[in-house]
Amino acid sequence: MSEVAYQPSMLDLTGAGPSLGPLAGRLRRHHLSHGAWVDHLPGWVGGSDAVFETLLREVPWRAERRRMYDADVDVPRLLCWYGPDRPLPHPLLTEARAALSGHYAPELGEPFVTAGMCLYRTGQDSVAWHGDTIGRSAHTDTMVAIVSFGSPRSLLLRPRSGGASLRFPLGHGDLVVMGGSCQRTWEHAVPKTRRAVGPRVSVQFRPVGVA
Repeated sequence: MSEVAYQPSMLDLTGAGPSLGPLAGRLRRHHLSHGAWVDHLPGWVGGSDAVFETLLREVPWRAERRRMYDADVDVPRLLCWYGPDRPLPHPLLTEARAALSGHYAPELGEPFVTAGMCLYRTGQDSVAWHGDTIGRSAHTDTMVAIVSFGSPRSLLLRPRSGGASLRFPLGHGDLVVMGGSCQRTWEHAVPKTRRAVGPRVSVQFRPVGVA
């Protein structure tokens, strides 16, 4: 992987180690159409620079190419996948997955088990409009929980049936959870930006069989 510029957060210069804040009473739920919803919690992970440094340096990031129309093109971000039996690269991520599983157990009915990771190196890295509809999420309500580390980027959502998009700014240590029918009836994207931004890592926790 080529080197990515990274400047520590001013909020993390206190020397405090990484920690999770509470979920109950702090998450704000946004009800969307067709039974979809999004929970948003800025700053869920405190002291998150240490986690971010580990993700940048120790995750075995890989570049991928995908078929688009009649050509193979580079995927505009780096990727890594952690299955159910693969240890996560930082203990706080294991703690975060367990906390999310416990909090959402009454609605989800099963734990989060996998962690997909994306590294957006600059503002030119992005992900196009899509829903996570491979596997059970193609026909069953489920959840995808995303924890963001590094430079702020916007997560956009729009209904598949047409309509205005919503914007969720995701900063260092922020959490967003997409639930209900969100993956089937809405799409989400991280667009390119012309602003000078540093790297960002997105960690996506999913139940088994959801991709």
